[in-house]
Amino acid sequence: MKDSYGRPVKSIRISVTEDCNLNCFYCHNEGQLPSKTIMSPEEIEQILSIAEMLGIRDVKFTGGEPLLREDIIDIIRRASKHMKDVSLTTNGTLLAPMAKKLYDAGLNRINVSLDSSDREKYKKITGKDMLDKVLDGISAAVEAGLYPVKVNIVALSDDIEDMMKTVKDVWRMGAMPQIIELVNVGETTSPNILRIEKFIASRAIKVRERNMHRRKIYTLKDDNGCPREVEIVRPMHNTEFCANCTRIRVTSGGMLKPCLMHNQGLVDILTPLRKGAGREELVMLFKKAIMNRFPYWR
Repeated sequence: MKDSYGRPVKSIRISVTEDCNLNCFYCHNEGQLPSKTIMSPEEIEQILSIAEMLGIRDVKFTGGEPLLREDIIDIIRRASKHMKDVSLTTNGTLLAPMAKKLYDAGLNRINVSLDSSDREKYKKITGKDMLDKVLDGISAAVEAGLYPVKVNIVALSDDIEDMMKTVKDVWRMGAMPQIIELVNVGETTSPNILRIEKFIASRAIKVRERNMHRRKIYTLKDDNGCPREVEIVRPMHNTEFCANCTRIRVTSGGMLKPCLMHNQGLVDILTPLRKGAGREELVMLFKKAIMNRFPYWR
């Protein structure tokens, strides 16, 4: 299905909790409004079955920290019955003992947040001294067969030396670094991401674009001369990013959310579902939310 701007909706991003065991100072919590409601695995599966009817075949689970859910394995298992691609974003602190279980349940790939591989900087960013657990989690995900393991690095400063150290550490673990612009609604494009991308582009031996959001992927040589990739994600003031967005979102409270950047056009799907709404009514709610989508940056 396409929205009123002709953009197909191919994927769904579901927040399964607002809770998190870290305290990153910049966190936008998926743009969610506070909610005490939480969806059960059965309700999440019902929502995914409706999404499947509309041609959506990819799901990404987010939070908060989704691995705090004791039933996350059940959620992944249920999702894999309806979705072709099942992925998850995590801070990695709980990942090491769960990576193989997640893979066995049907998780295809994973994103792990790591804004710096420097212990003191990591502690300052997150408020916790848990770097070793994250590094162990990344290694466990690679070993479990989750592919690709992408590591999200938010460009919080223009410290290129620290950024490249983190990038190289990620390469050494067999994962792919993804440098992400700090999302801050109302602000201008981050000078940090511009300087970092300029540095990376000047050293790239190859560059290609992904269809999703027209993201650029640069190929650089690591310290051993081997080609390695790093992806740049620039959502702020980026008309190409919005023009190529194919996502619909679901908050942890069961609201269909057309866009990360705003809370306009929210559609409550959980309340009707709990009141016994039929599939036809739930499909119409999905269609309404999809038609509420518009490019934030135009």
